[in-house]
Amino acid sequence: MGAGVVQKDTGSGSRRRRARGRSRPMAEINVTPFVDVMLVLLIIFMVAAPLLTVGVPVELPKTAANALPAEAEEPLTVTVTAEGIVMVQESEVARDDLIGKLRAIAAERADDRIFLRADGAVPYAEVVQVMGALNRAGFSNIGLVTESGGPSLDGEN
Repeated sequence: MGAGVVQKDTGSGSRRRRARGRSRPMAEINVTPFVDVMLVLLIIFMVAAPLLTVGVPVELPKTAANALPAEAEEPLTVTVTAEGIVMVQESEVARDDLIGKLRAIAAERADDRIFLRADGAVPYAEVVQVMGALNRAGFSNIGLVTESGGPSLDGEN
């Protein structure tokens, strides 16, 4: 890919060498194709990365709250679907096993932040019960995930 042939021109003796077909390989590597491939891969990953953060599909309520700052560690997410199913990340968990599983997860994590996603159709009482379970499991920093663009309740939209 990057190797080439360099022929040495030394005057009258070079004709004899060319006639025999001798030439020495070029010792330089052409990095242009490598850089091109790396740039294409970088662009592909930049476009694909936001698409990989999709979790369990729920209809989040809309609020006027600002987004939370990004974290170094992947955020732990608990989701309550419209059917009332509780999921930790993307795996379903029975409500009776929720506190035990979250305590095991909390023991291995350095951050006590957890995000709670709940479908807008889920009754408030169920969301508060899951929040209580999160608190009992050792997560005191609970963030409620919503969509932006909802009413601001100050008369402005």
